[in-house]
This record gives sequence, structure tokens and C-alpha cells, in this order.
Amino acid sequence: MTERLLERARELLAGHPVVDGHNDLPWALRQQVRYDLDRRDIAADQSATGLHTDLPRLRAGGVGAQFWSVYVRTDMAGDEAVSATLEQIDVVRRLVDRYPGDLRLALTADDMEAARAEGRIASLMGAEGGHSINCSLATLRALHRLGVRYMTLTHNDNIPWADSATDVPAAGGLTRFGEEVVREMNRVGMLVDLSHVSADTMRDALRVSEAPVIFSHSSARAVCDHPRNVPDDVLGALAANGGVAMATFVPKFILPEAVAWTQAADENLRAHGLHHLDTSPRAMELHRAFEAERPRPLATASTVADHLDHMREVAGVDHIGIGGDFDGTAFTPADLADVAGYPNLIAELLRRGWSDADLAKLTWKNAVRVLRGAEDVARDVSAKRGPSIATIDALDGPPVR
Repeated sequence: MTERLLERARELLAGHPVVDGHNDLPWALRQQVRYDLDRRDIAADQSATGLHTDLPRLRAGGVGAQFWSVYVRTDMAGDEAVSATLEQIDVVRRLVDRYPGDLRLALTADDMEAARAEGRIASLMGAEGGHSINCSLATLRALHRLGVRYMTLTHNDNIPWADSATDVPAAGGLTRFGEEVVREMNRVGMLVDLSHVSADTMRDALRVSEAPVIFSHSSARAVCDHPRNVPDDVLGALAANGGVAMATFVPKFILPEAVAWTQAADENLRAHGLHHLDTSPRAMELHRAFEAERPRPLATASTVADHLDHMREVAGVDHIGIGGDFDGTAFTPADLADVAGYPNLIAELLRRGWSDADLAKLTWKNAVRVLRGAEDVARDVSAKRGPSIATIDALDGPPVR
């Protein structure tokens, strides 16, 4: 990568910074220090702690807005999942309060633009997995009032009303209650996030949603055949919906050679009694030992660019974005190691002939537009109908015992 291309990338990002759709710093803070922010002062470089994210590197990467994931694992269920999600929301708000010169809480597209004008990083929140609402539309509304602006309908496991991409199909997409969840998200102005969901769930949500949807961290299935990625027919439907698919950097989702390697590395963690998504120091030590014996296939910014080229061709340049999934993955591409790496990706796209106008859409404009679109739909829909009090038992029938 020539220095001139990197210089141009940084210049572009100064005017149109990255809106990143997904960062798991809140969960990493829970795992590492149980939310003790004195022990992880992100005003200083945290590379030595294994974190991908801190304020100096966000600045170096040209990040202007971050959707912080308020994710909780799916082995948390019911009220435990709700409580853990509230703890995740709390730590995001504590970070914003702790670093007011760098972070600004953003609840609207106008807030995002205001943060950019002030030179601060707009901080938004996304709940990752419908298990976080415990089949309660009132809980969904409460999360929205607390600032959550998207919800990923599932994580890695099915929930009672929606199928996950990485579980055995049970509902065949969305159930009737799942459709009601989508409608209620439209009514309050919460973006429907279709990362992690099955292809049938994607198609059902696109059929039901009156507002633009997002994929907060998913790439193209045609380039890497992994169920976490987006099929071409769904990418092609985004134009009519107005939504945005935000390409992820996770090697096992973008590099075909990395899929089998990561499965073996995950099994190695399980053999040592750890969860396969664990990124604790012990887990990373095991990963390094595994990698020393079995070298890891390396993704690069060029790998991500291959996905973005394809996504632009199929969905259109108005319907793509970036969702790195930093601090939610044990492995990252060689030249996208942390949140400082975005200029490398933009420089690669410049090398491939992407225009400044197209890159501005990719990094900033598309994500701001899609949130504004959800707000516009919510304004219209909420004037026509009030809060839904539907229950899963009423719409889908009582659970089978």
C-alpha cells in the first residue's frame, strides 16, 4: 500500500469518518475487568491488554460513529439475559460520561451529524440477539428508551420466534410473534438487524419491515460460503428496502480457507473447557499455541475489499457499509488488526478505483441515512398505531412441553 493512498484515505475519513456497525468492547470489558473502567482506561492505548479498541486507535482509524454492541451470550436466558443487557447499556453510558471530550451519546441521525461537527465519536447502541427482550415487547420498548437503536434478531442460536443462521431451522424464519417484533421495532424507530439470522428470517423480515433494515456485521455469501453471510437475493432486495449491509472483518466469515481452521481452533478451546467465543487471556494463550502448530490462513484488507466489491455490484453503493466486529473476535485480518486499521481498507478500495463519493457513502452517508429512514417511518407509523401488547403465546400458541 503506497503512502500516498493512505494519505488520501485519511483525508477522506477526516471529512466522512467511519460509522462502524458493530464493536464488542462492552462485552470485552465485562470479561476482562467486570466493567472496572479504572483498570481499562481507554484514553490510553490498550493493545497490551488484548483489546482492539481505545480512543487513540479510534482516532487513528478515522472512526466518527460506533454502534457499541450490548451483546449477551445466548446461554443467558430469560430475566438473566435482560439484566445482563442492562449492564451492557450501563457501561456504554459510563464510557460516554467518562470521556465527554471524545464520545457523545447518539440517539438520532441528527446526533450523529452533531457529533461529527464537534469532532466527537457518536456512540450508539445495538442489542445483539432477541433473547435480550425475553419475548416481551414492553422490554423491547424499554431498551429503545434507554438508547438501543438496533436489535439483531438472533445471535448464534434460535430463539422462540426467529431462526438463527447457525442453528437447525425450527420456525422456518419468523413466527407470527417474530413478525410483530419487527413491526414494533418499526413503530419505535429501532433498526432491524439481520446479521446472525437465517436466510429465511432475512427474507421474512424484509417482507414485513416498513423501515430500512441493516446487517450490522455480515459479508457476502457468494464470496465466502458461510451461513453468517448474506445471499445475493437478499443483497439485491436491499435497494427496494433502503437498507444497508455492513461488511465484517472476521476471517472465518470472509476467507474460505479460514473457515475450517477456525472450527478446529474453536474445538481446541472446547476441549480445554472454554466457550468457543472466549477471548480471555487464557483463551488467547490456547489459540496462540494452536496457531504455532497449525498456521492460520490470513485475511487482509484485500479480502474485505473483495466482499465490498461484490456487495456494491449486487446491492448498489447506497446499500453497503462497514461493521468490523472488533473485540468480538479472537482473530482479525493482518492489516485490519484493530480499530486503527480502517485507512488500510479505504486505501485498498481507492487502489481499486472507488471514487471519493462512493467511499463517503460507504463510510458515513449510508449509515446515517438508514437511521434517519427508520426515524421517519417511526414518526409515521406511531401516529397510526399504539404500542403492541401482543404476547408470544397469543400469536404462536403456548410452548410445547
